[in-house]
Order: sequence, then C-alpha cells, then structure tokens
Amino acid sequence: MALVDTKKMFEMAYKNGYAVGAFNVNNMEITQGIIAAVAEEKSPLILQISRGARSYASMSYLKAIIDVAVEENPDLPICMHLDHGDTFETCKQCVDDGFTSVMIDGSHHSFEDNIKITKQVVDYAHDHGVVVEAELGKLGGIEEDVVGVSHDEIMSHLTDPDEAVEFVEKTGVDSLAVAIGTSHGAYKFKSEPKLAFDVVEKIQAKIPGFPLVMHGSSSVPAEFKELINKYGGDMPDAVGVPESAISEAVKMAVCKVNIDTDLRMALTAKIRQVYAETPAEFDPRKYLGPGREAIKDMVKRKLHVLGCAGKAAECL
Repeated sequence: MALVDTKKMFEMAYKNGYAVGAFNVNNMEITQGIIAAVAEEKSPLILQISRGARSYASMSYLKAIIDVAVEENPDLPICMHLDHGDTFETCKQCVDDGFTSVMIDGSHHSFEDNIKITKQVVDYAHDHGVVVEAELGKLGGIEEDVVGVSHDEIMSHLTDPDEAVEFVEKTGVDSLAVAIGTSHGAYKFKSEPKLAFDVVEKIQAKIPGFPLVMHGSSSVPAEFKELINKYGGDMPDAVGVPESAISEAVKMAVCKVNIDTDLRMALTAKIRQVYAETPAEFDPRKYLGPGREAIKDMVKRKLHVLGCAGKAAECL
C-alpha cells in the first residue's frame, strides 16, 4: 500500500491506549533496522525525517529508501513525517515532496506568532491531504539545530492547557507536541525526571479525543551507554526518559512518541564494539550490519513499551 497519514493511527491509539513510535531516519541501515522490527511485530510506524537528515542524505535518497520499505511491506501502515519543520517554506516543500505528515515547530515564537505560522502550514497541508503536528511549550536539551531551554528551566516552560485549547481551535492542527518535562538529546537530565502527567490529563479533559505527542522521549539505554563508554566513548552523564514513564503517558492522550537518540546510540555502540574487537576490519558491512541488528532489537522493545506491537491491521 502507499504511504498513509496519521489520522487512523492516532484514532486507534487514543481509543485503545497506546502510542505509535516515530523513529528518525538518516540512512539505509537505520531505516532497515526499524522496518525489520516493525514488520516482525506488526506495528504501525512513523518514519521521521529532520532537516539535518535531508541535508545529510538528500530527500531523493531518503524518499527512495522509504518507498522500497513501503512497497516491501504492504500490510504495514507507514507514515512519512517531517520532524521539526521551522518555516512555512520547509513544510510546503515537504508536502510537495510527498510527505504524508509535517510538523511546524513555532514554539520559539510568541504564542500569537506560533498560531499564525501554524495556521498557514495547516491551510496549505490540508489542501493537499497532509496532516500537521505543531508544538506548544518549550522542551529542554539539544537535537541537531533545535535548541531548548536549560535543564533547570524545563518545568517552568510546560504547555499551558488553556493555551492548548485556544491553539488547537485557532489553527486546526491535527496533533500537538506538548512540553511535560521531557528533553532532547542524550544528556537530558541530571537525575531521573518526573514528568508532568497532570498537564496531559488537563489537556485531555479540555480537548477529549485530541492526540498529543511526546518529543525528547528516548530512554538512553544503559546497555548502549556502557558499550559506548567501554569501547572509547564518553557518555557518563547521559540520562533519558524511563520507559515506565513512557508506558504511563501512552495510556492517556499521548498517541505519538519520538525516538531518535536511542537509534544513534544503538548504531554507535555496535560500531565501536566491532572496531575495538576486530581493529583490522575495514568492510562497512561488517560494522553497519551489527549496528542495524542492534537498532532492530531496540525498536522491537520500544514497540512493546509503546503498546503498538500487533496493532498494524487496525490502523490500515
């Protein structure tokens, strides 16, 4: 089947208390690892492409890789999503390039300007049959060129539930990324975070049925951190969002959970291990292959944390 948008995915996720995993892709091996896991677990899938990924691999290559994945897995609902589009022009280009979902991130603007740019993107995207995600509130950390507030400021920049209602009504956006204490990157927190689930509950009560999104939700798995550090890395203070917290959020109004850092860590850990254990190795297939397998295993686990394993058929 062709690429799909997230309407049916989010409808079923909200109804049945799970979330769809949104995984960032940058190359063939990462995409293959994700797809292999999703195919085995029969899960719906959102493949995200950031501005950095488009600069690194070019849209034509990434689109071709995703097109092959869709063609080879006709029983899987797969959405191609723009992650953190920062301007109307970027979102428009991605709509024109065949994305089925785009995110406009106007969270760094004033509330009024965020509404204005989001509405502009929504009007264009909806006219072309594409759904739109927006962001309200400010996350912490750093992801590519997305710079959030400092760790100490995270809890003072949470999404305001009343503003969320007004924002959704005035923009017509299809889903909303909310700030509830999560953070981008691997160095998210100084200690295990306590997420503001009360914010999700209040928004859910005010806009029942409306899908919310969690950004900055990688868990920074200890096994990958230990492998990276064992084989020459330096990630002693990397702390992520506990998987138990993610499982709790997806039982509420959270229908999409973004995961990027964990993919990078899985790939890097295995590449470092191969380099260290077989230093004479120079065949990319011999280190990218294990990295791809590590991504597959990690994604399979995430699909169960999110509760979307086995849900592909109901999202078609």
